[in-house]
Amino acid sequence: MIVSGIEIDIVKKDIKNMHLSVLPPDGKVRVSVPKDISDDAIQLFVISKISWIKRQIDDFNSQLRQTNREYVSGESHYIWGQRYRMEVRHTQGNSKIDIKGNKFIFIVRPESTIKQRENTMNEWYRKQLKSKMPDLFSKWEEIIGVHAEEVYVKNMLTKWGTCNVDAKRIWINLQLTKKPPQCLEYVIVHELVHLLEKSHNVRFTQYMDQFLPDWKERKHELNQFIMDCYCNLPTDSL
Repeated sequence: MIVSGIEIDIVKKDIKNMHLSVLPPDGKVRVSVPKDISDDAIQLFVISKISWIKRQIDDFNSQLRQTNREYVSGESHYIWGQRYRMEVRHTQGNSKIDIKGNKFIFIVRPESTIKQRENTMNEWYRKQLKSKMPDLFSKWEEIIGVHAEEVYVKNMLTKWGTCNVDAKRIWINLQLTKKPPQCLEYVIVHELVHLLEKSHNVRFTQYMDQFLPDWKERKHELNQFIMDCYCNLPTDSL
């Protein structure tokens, strides 16, 4: 359900009253409702709480972001959960990124702007992510017995991944490149399981327990990481 541009996750249970939650780390909105309640009643309930919901989401967005990057020597940057110190070197040729020991070597033109350096970094991260995703999707599509028709990479402000069940279209957050590989695998499994069960209900949880028994530990690990400050990057297919 979409209310005021906000996606609402509806969970129907054997309960008497509706319960609203805005969940960390990304401000996801979930409403637990009685099984026999109408969509109109749910929508009216959410609308009555919309100001509070927006305040909670704003709080998450402001608190769970790293500071803006300047892409200068001494900054910390991450790849697959490992921290590296950036060392900027200048060139008159093409930009290049390399990892040596515990250093993140960023070779750029001295006159390059922060935006240009950001774009170079994002393109490099995208290549790292896309190098791992095909094998993971192939592996888990076979295990789960589903197939994603389209897979895209993009920077997302509040979600690690998302799935359009009807179109069988999955988006993976570029920021996962900076998290441990097991976190990326968890998100891929999570989104593929949505092709079996749209909602985060008991059936969904049972599938996750079946296919990835340690998924809760992986989810907890992922939620320990703050998300980077949002930066614009065009959506890109796998």
